[in-house]
Amino acid sequence: MTLAAIFGCSGPVLTAREAAFFRDVAPFGFILFRRNVESPDQVKALVEALRETVGRADAPVMIDQEGGRVQRLGPPHWPVYPPGRVYGAVRSDDPLLAQAFARLGARLMADDLHLLGINVDAVPVLDVPQPGAHDVIGDRAYGTTADRIATLGRAAAEGLLAGGVLPIIKHIPGHGRAMADSHLNLPVVEASAEALSEVDFAPFRNLSDMPMAMTAHVIYTAIDPRHPATTSRRVVRQVIREDIGFDGLLMSDDLSMKALSGTFAERTRRSLAAGCDVVLHCNGDMDEMAEIADAARPLSARGRQRAAAALARIPRRVEPLDAEAARERFRQLVASAT
Repeated sequence: MTLAAIFGCSGPVLTAREAAFFRDVAPFGFILFRRNVESPDQVKALVEALRETVGRADAPVMIDQEGGRVQRLGPPHWPVYPPGRVYGAVRSDDPLLAQAFARLGARLMADDLHLLGINVDAVPVLDVPQPGAHDVIGDRAYGTTADRIATLGRAAAEGLLAGGVLPIIKHIPGHGRAMADSHLNLPVVEASAEALSEVDFAPFRNLSDMPMAMTAHVIYTAIDPRHPATTSRRVVRQVIREDIGFDGLLMSDDLSMKALSGTFAERTRRSLAAGCDVVLHCNGDMDEMAEIADAARPLSARGRQRAAAALARIPRRVEPLDAEAARERFRQLVASAT
């Protein structure tokens, strides 16, 4: 059985303890961070080792490769990519150029990831930043309006898919109004349900057909004044599944973030009970992962269906790419936007 969890590991190679643990609990997938990255050959070997522990060649191995502040792969082996806001800043009279730019950037990132065996990227960020909100989102967003973010987010998602990498829409149903960084504190958003639905939820509604989504550790008082979205059955059912219409694989944001309270077992049970299909834990701490594994359950029947549908979105053959020409065009577009 596949455990409803995604785990990280501690370094650039699996320890014997980690390998034995993953073989025993069989998590749905894995996530990589900078601590796991040294060189292309090393990352590829690590990805293969992770998949070997669960015996699934298509097991999701994900990474946060947005560009800008959030980029786990970088020089000298991988190029620097701009933050999301740059894609909407390209100077041109062509209204479609920004979309082509965003798709191209994601397509090139997918090329980097595909060569390593990484098949999931936590992109696009669909949060709509609001004036005065915490800058944890800031320039990671593709713009400042729901329409702009939806349009460029769609382009980025399609670029990833064309390159054989599954996108994750985040942070559903919206982190843009948060006055705190959920890595450190629990944000509480007091906007009306109407304002949230019209602005914050809109980009997610536009991309509700995407295969995967990641929750926001944010309380929306107009919907559930007690629980953040990740652990709120009301938010998951009424907003994410019904209002937004997302029926793909729903994962929590990182359970180790300080926005959540309680033990890791409690966080795990609450997230799954609320309706998350899988929980995410990123820091590679073995004791924390063991507690989560004990509290988690196998993927539900519906979760297995959603997982299979998501993985089926990976094309058997990626879109052809003239990488040299594409990267030169990308450099030109970045120069025109910065």
